[in-house]
Parts: sequence; structure tokens; C-alpha cells
Amino acid sequence: MKKVELLAPAKDKQTAFAAINCGCDALYIGASNFGARQNAANPIEDIREIVEYAHKFNVKVHAAVNTILDDNELIQAKKLIQNLYDTGVDAIIVQDMGILELAINKEIPPVSIHASTQCDNRTLEKVKFFENTGVSRVILARELSQDKIKEICQNTNIEIETFVHGALCVSYSGQCYMSCSNGGRSANRGECAQSCRKKYSLVDQNGKVIAKNLYLLSLKDFNASKHLKQLIDAGVKSFKIEGRLKDINYVKNVVAFYRKEIDKTALKTSSGKVFFDFEPDLNKSFNRGFTDYFLEKRKDCFNFLTPKSLGENLGKIKNTGKDYFEINAEINPQDGLCYFINGELKGCLVNKVEGSKVFPNKFDKFEKGMTIYRNFDAKFEKQLSNSKTRRRLGVKFLYNENVLHAIDEDGVEVAMEVLKSETAKNPEKMKENFITQLKKTGESDFYVTGIQINGEIPFLPVSEINTLRREILDKLMEERLNEYERDVQQTLHYAEFPVKNLDYRANIHNHQAKSFYEKCGCEIHEMSYESSKPQNVELMRTKHCLKYAFNMCKSSDKLFLIDEKGKKYPLEFDCKNCEMVVKG
Repeated sequence: MKKVELLAPAKDKQTAFAAINCGCDALYIGASNFGARQNAANPIEDIREIVEYAHKFNVKVHAAVNTILDDNELIQAKKLIQNLYDTGVDAIIVQDMGILELAINKEIPPVSIHASTQCDNRTLEKVKFFENTGVSRVILARELSQDKIKEICQNTNIEIETFVHGALCVSYSGQCYMSCSNGGRSANRGECAQSCRKKYSLVDQNGKVIAKNLYLLSLKDFNASKHLKQLIDAGVKSFKIEGRLKDINYVKNVVAFYRKEIDKTALKTSSGKVFFDFEPDLNKSFNRGFTDYFLEKRKDCFNFLTPKSLGENLGKIKNTGKDYFEINAEINPQDGLCYFINGELKGCLVNKVEGSKVFPNKFDKFEKGMTIYRNFDAKFEKQLSNSKTRRRLGVKFLYNENVLHAIDEDGVEVAMEVLKSETAKNPEKMKENFITQLKKTGESDFYVTGIQINGEIPFLPVSEINTLRREILDKLMEERLNEYERDVQQTLHYAEFPVKNLDYRANIHNHQAKSFYEKCGCEIHEMSYESSKPQNVELMRTKHCLKYAFNMCKSSDKLFLIDEKGKKYPLEFDCKNCEMVVKG
């Protein structure tokens, strides 16, 4: 079985601890600044605590520094990266090539560098470029098929990370300029206004309305859980869960689910065993409906009716009464339900349940045959909130000639002398007490997998055995942390970039990035969209195609999107590559 990494998101310290306890092999977290999720920043001291806890279990910590930076910000980022390195962070996730320029010039420490999906990593040529520069890992675009991922893995030697679950950006990552165009909030600078989750109308050149006031750019959520084995066989090293803005219960549930699924076909890269006290269920956490996107073949990956969470489909209403409806589903008081009325998503809370009768806190126009969803499972959420799920390391004890040895599951070993004061009057009873107390690891990070006793044990009060156990386990953990080895970023180099003429889509926002690309053989015709604000250009390129969605692939009509403020966006279609372009 191959070893693969389950990579979890964490918006803060508490969520990071939960992700580790639920079984992730690595986690990624926003630094104090310059992360693509501006509202998920974390102070250095919190990251230091996260790193110390993670490294106990050989869990790696990746810090996102993945916005594009101006010249002054690049100076600040340089200091930030040094601070992150000093905390023990294992890798930084970057988009700005100015950081690679700093690395080449030895201006930042040798922390592993991962090329963010914001770098628009959707071709073999782009991935080989990063391999040739020497970066440690490439995070692929979400839009790639299994065959394309396999092609990239088999023709490169660099670590490949792919998304496996969570929200989907409708645009190729790093190539969306919609929110910057509309309101000055740059997605490439961590301020995405989520233009794709707003309403639009689709019209043709004659003004004919094809679709009116729908969420035409809103995608379902990604769920690749059924493709894990194929992706592992293809050569993927790391499976990434999206969600640095998601709450702690979401992270617990989703990480636990993927931990259990991956364990069926691969080995984990971290240490320890997770002792679960809940059964994960992806349908019970935030989701807009699921899609496996383009992993196998083109499917309906969109949800035009709502960008909000639907949760789990409970079925259809059987009957309605004066203040209740009937449905064959297990529903509990305080559950949150939702449903569509005239195309609009509505919701209610459950006041009480009597058999199959559900009494909501407000009575909408419920009708027989209406589909009911549950987007808040009160019982499940309470179970997650109260969960004591913990991760622990296996340890075995060996007592031999007055020395107690503790050896953990990774072979790390420490020993302590057992001071001999007097001979036990009842050796067998003393041995029994000794074993019993050693097993009581309590709230420590260890659980006992075996105890071997060679020879007689001197008389020891229970309190002394407990002290001995605590001290040797503390010593063992200290030794584990001392032996933890971070990966070292190899020396970076300039390499030939696969595109020679670069415009705003290269996202060059500072002079160091410009210098980097020029040394890679490129001519720079434009700086970033954020600095140059070009007109009538691509604001978004996407594999989600409205012609396909409305069965218009053979139509030659010119199509336009119109937003709620009346702004009109021409659409272009690259049918050879099955891509749609939103212009503005």
C-alpha cells in the first residue's frame, strides 16, 4: 500500500487541533497576513502551538502565503516567512513568483515551497516548469480529469497535491478577475467577493432571455471520495480538503470521513491512532449538493437555484395537515430544514415531531411531493460539538533489570531507572499493580499496546508508579519532538517558462516577480490586472459552460450574462477545449 497524505483546512487553532485529532496527515492554515482567505488569518504564536501539537504525531503544517504582493508587501512577506520558519512550519503555499525570486537569492529560509493552485497549474508543461525550478510540490487545478492527473504524475517526479472535497471556484484558480472588476476586491489578494454566487440572467444577441435571475455561475461542492483509489494509483501524493473558512464541526466530520476512506486503500503519512466516538457523514455537513466535477466525464456540476447549503435530501412530503407535514425520515426537534418554493430556497426549524408528522416553526406552502432537505442536523451537530475523539500514539513498555523502557509505534525509545528500595513481599501482586498502573495513560497522547516484564519488580507504591509512567511518557514525547525532521527546500533555479509572452493573467504584481519571469525567458507585456485594470479582457475562464448547461452546444448565438445591477458581460466559447470565457 502506498503512503498518501490527507491535508485538512483549519481557520484557527481550535480547528487545527480538531483536524489533527480526527486524523489528518497535514493541515494548512492562514498566516497572519497574505493568505487567499483574508478572514482566516492566524497569529504567529497560535501557529507555534499548532506546530508543536501537530509534530507530536508527525503531522505537517503548511502555511498559506498565497496572495500576489506589491513591492512593500513582499518585504513584509519575507519577514513573515522567516517567522513561520522559526515556529517550525513545514511548508509555505505561494502564488507570487516574487517569493521564488527571494528563495533563489537566499533571502528566505529553506522552508519547503508549494506552488498554490492559484498558480493556474492545469498543464503538464506548467507542472514540469515548477519541477525544474525545484519547488517541493505542485497543487493542481480542480478542473483536471483523472487521465490528465495521471499523465502529470507519470511524467514528473514532483509531489502532486489535488483537491478532494469542498467548494469549487467556477474559474480556473488565479484567473478570476470578476470581483476586482466589479468592486475592487481582488481574489488574488485574498478579498474574493464571490461574484460566482450571485444571480445572473442569460440572454442572446437579440435580447431573448434564456434564463432569468438564476445563480448561473454557482457550482455544487466537490466530492471525489469515490475516486480515491484511482487517484492514489495515478500517483497523487496529497489529498486536499477545501475549507479554511468552514466551522470546526465541518472539519471534524469531513476529515474523519476521508481518514476512514483513505485507510481502506493507502497508508497514512503521520502517526497515531484515532479513537472515534462518532460516525462521519458528508451529507450532514455544509454542501450545495455534490459533484465529482470533471474527474471522469462532464456532468451537471452546477446548482442554478441556490448557492447555499442544502445538506441531505430527506425525501418527499407524503401529506400535509393544518400545521404539519408528513415525511418518512428521522427528524428531530431543532433540525434546520430547507425546500424550494417557486424556485426560491426557503427554510424552517422543527418545533416537534410526532411519528412521521413534522411541526415546523413556520408553515410555508408545503405541498405533497415537495422535496425536503436538512441543512442542520441538531443531534449530529451536538454529537460533533461534544465529541471527545482523540488521536493517540501506541507505546509499549519493557521492564528489564530495574530499567523501564518506553518504545512508541515509530520506534522512538527512552528509558528510566526504577529505583530499588525494598523487595516486594508479594512479587506477583506487585507485578499486577505495576501493569495496571502503566496502562492508565489517562489524558496523555499515548495508549498502551503491550507490557513486557522481565524479572521481579521492587516494591513501589501506586503513586510512584504513576509518577514513573508520567515522567517516562513526557520524556518519550520530548524525544519524539527532538527527532522530528522537517523537509528542507532544495536550491531553486530559473527554468524555461512554457509561455513566452505574458499579460495580466500572469499576476505579476511586484518587481521581483517580473525579474523572475524575465530570467525564465519571458517578455512582460502587462503587470497584474490589479495594477493595470485592462478593459475588455477575460475576467474568468471556466470549464463550466452555459451552452452545455442549456443544451445549446450547436448554437451560433452570441450570449451574454447580465448581473442584478444590469451590467452586461459578453461570453465567448472555446468549444475545442470545452471552456467558457466571461469578458468585461
